[in-house]
Amino acid sequence: MSSDGTGTAERDWPLYEVFVRGKRGLNHVHVGSLHAADDRMALTHARDLYTRRNEGVSIWVVRSTHIAASTRDEKDPFFQPSADKVYRHPTFYDIPDDVPHI
Repeated sequence: MSSDGTGTAERDWPLYEVFVRGKRGLNHVHVGSLHAADDRMALTHARDLYTRRNEGVSIWVVRSTHIAASTRDEKDPFFQPSADKVYRHPTFYDIPDDVPHI
């Protein structure tokens, strides 16, 4: 049975991941997932579901199939190459005594 009148069942809609940036936050944070027929509907549903108290200032929605992510099993081999770049670590640098707030 169709819930949108187009003959497409809601369960067949693609899954979207929702990220919201709060008024006081600097970063978008993953807040949940939802199904929607298209990007515009995903934004509208995300607004209605995840910012009901006007706590958000920006919403991102992205189809779950468009996300590429590393896995826990890849953790060591994936992040290991950064260990040989000691200049990326703050302890590599000497901070002068007269420089405040670092």
